[in-house]
Amino acid sequence: MKKTILILFPIILLVGAFLFTRTQDPSNIVNTKKEPLEFKDNTLQCPQCNMFLVGKKYTAETITSEGKTHFFDDVGCMVLWAEENLKGDKNLVSWVYTLDSHKWVKSNKAFYSINDGTPMHYGFGAYEHSFEKAIKYDEMKLRMLRGENMTNPKIRKKILGENN
Repeated sequence: MKKTILILFPIILLVGAFLFTRTQDPSNIVNTKKEPLEFKDNTLQCPQCNMFLVGKKYTAETITSEGKTHFFDDVGCMVLWAEENLKGDKNLVSWVYTLDSHKWVKSNKAFYSINDGTPMHYGFGAYEHSFEKAIKYDEMKLRMLRGENMTNPKIRKKILGENN
């Protein structure tokens, strides 16, 4: 009897811990309000690049018409992933965490820099308020899809040359 308990107890603990952490995962929540969800550091991976999200800086979230929230470490990853995986979803709602006001703003209402040190080095940092040389969402998305970002050596040289 004691051997059975000694064997079953750790297994029950592991299964319980697994089930508890699965229910705490915000990507499993049906997000009918389509609002940005909070997350814990190092618990979610970006579906585009597989990096873990650490802090809110540069992060983005996309909520599908079914209420499924996808989390991204870089707005560039969100653009690429959504283009590939959610092209037909006309009811997407996307949020970005802004660097100036430190709050969530709908991605199409934000302004973007082209030379920030983002996690994937695309360079597109999100801001709530416009500034000189800021671009809007549609321009950022177009540049991202064309590969016109800081990961492209020619574009990087051009951007860095303009800033010197």
